[in-house]
Amino acid sequence: MKDQDQTQRDQQARDIFLRAVEIESREAQTAYLEGACQRDASLRSRVEALLESHQKDSFLEMPAIDGPSTFIGEKVISEGSGSVIDRYKLLQKIGEGGCGVVYMAEQQEPVRRRVALKVIKLGMDTKNVIARFEAERQALAMMDHPNIAKVLDAGATEAGGPYFVMELVRGIKITEYCDQHNLSTRTRLDLFIKVCQAIQHAHQKGIIHRDIKPSNILITLHDGVAVPKVIDFGIAKATTDQRLTDKTLFTALEQFIGTPAYMSPEQAEMSGLDIDTRCDIYSLGVLLYEMLTGKTPFDAKELLASGLDEMRRTIREEEPVRPSTRLSTMLEGELTTTASHRQSDALKLIHLLRGDVDWIVMKCLEKDRSRRYETANSLASDIQRHLNNEAVLARPPSTAYRFQKLVRRNKLTFAAVTTVATVLVLGIVVSTWQAIRATRAGTSEAVQRKLAETQRIAAEAQRNVAVEQRKLADMQFALQAWEEGDLQRANDLIDASRPAPGQPPGFEWRYLRKLCQDQSIEPSAVPTTNTDQRCSSTSIWSSLTCVSVLATTLRLVR
Repeated sequence: MKDQDQTQRDQQARDIFLRAVEIESREAQTAYLEGACQRDASLRSRVEALLESHQKDSFLEMPAIDGPSTFIGEKVISEGSGSVIDRYKLLQKIGEGGCGVVYMAEQQEPVRRRVALKVIKLGMDTKNVIARFEAERQALAMMDHPNIAKVLDAGATEAGGPYFVMELVRGIKITEYCDQHNLSTRTRLDLFIKVCQAIQHAHQKGIIHRDIKPSNILITLHDGVAVPKVIDFGIAKATTDQRLTDKTLFTALEQFIGTPAYMSPEQAEMSGLDIDTRCDIYSLGVLLYEMLTGKTPFDAKELLASGLDEMRRTIREEEPVRPSTRLSTMLEGELTTTASHRQSDALKLIHLLRGDVDWIVMKCLEKDRSRRYETANSLASDIQRHLNNEAVLARPPSTAYRFQKLVRRNKLTFAAVTTVATVLVLGIVVSTWQAIRATRAGTSEAVQRKLAETQRIAAEAQRNVAVEQRKLADMQFALQAWEEGDLQRANDLIDASRPAPGQPPGFEWRYLRKLCQDQSIEPSAVPTTNTDQRCSSTSIWSSLTCVSVLATTLRLVR
């Protein structure tokens, strides 16, 4: 039991050492050790001894050799520039990971070509590391995808340490390439889709990468076209029952595997037995976040400085801000630089990320893995839908949202329809306005005509009243002339008041006409003998005249 505890403590010290040697800053390395060792002085001293030994071996004791030494028993085999492993001559170190060092090498037979050769790192010849290294070799051998570095050969050094040979990827980190070439947001998304397709291929082969980060996604140029290459499956895990290596590959519960800034919450739980392909989806989301904003959701230095427990809590519990929000909270100078690297201005870049891109990234970064994309292919498809102005699956679509996407997808058609509709609406508005004006003018004209007709009728009525009044006056004068015995004047007045043709004569006219005619027949009776009769006739006439005047007035009024 004591030996088992000691072995576990040795393994824990080596794991902390592996992570510490990757930290370049001395301050960040010290902060990480304080959090990882947690006041365990014995553990801290072992890790510091390993770090000190690593620095001495690298810089003091072996100045002519830039590579690791592999210890098997008491035999020491050194690899470095100029060394030969089987038929491969090491030329220069081009990379270094947690458990291996990558060299550019020259294959001497059966063909001469430049390759990349990875060997065990200095002092990392434990069974666990060798098992993981062989797992990487076998995992890469299963891959056959243009965006995954191909494995060309594998073997063991003279000391028995494993190595594998892969195609030489002459490239730089995907984030550095994007910024150096000032790639637009759309071009970055196109590159990222290819990375997703490569990870999907690995998942279909039953392999989880578990350490997706910019340094493991290199961009190389083929005929001037940028091609991403996924490398370093050093901590890959089989998702099926297939055996990747004959060595024992066991992930202890207290072992911290992965890169903290890109690590999924379930990896931070350190329960490696419960990892599936969705942990790579989370890491892809972090990579996409960094490609779009230049920052990771959680700052790597702050995570390392916070200590192991706080680091795990942050990854598991704290929600990162959306990419567009991250940009909007940057300092003005930093935001301007970030936007210029993406061929955009600050406000436009924030607008580009707000909406679909925010939703896609945040779906990848869900703490609950059941809410993430199921596969890398579904993530790539959703990004492609965004680029095609189609509705994405990352958020529940509303009718307005779907219509907006339909418009963006058919801009020319909707522009033509909008133009025609605008012209029609304007035509309807103008026609309606003119019709209203015409109606108002017609109504005004009718009112004017009616008013004129009313005025004409009133004027005519007044004229008729005047005529009737004149006729009545003439009849009165005719009556006076008859009373005075002036028949000639009476007849003249009666003739002057004769009704127009077609109009019936009034009672008073007929009465006076009759009196004048009777007087003409009996001239001797009027002046002398019929005075009483004339008075009586005059009274009767006066009454009739009043009745006639009243009737005429009432008729005119009606």
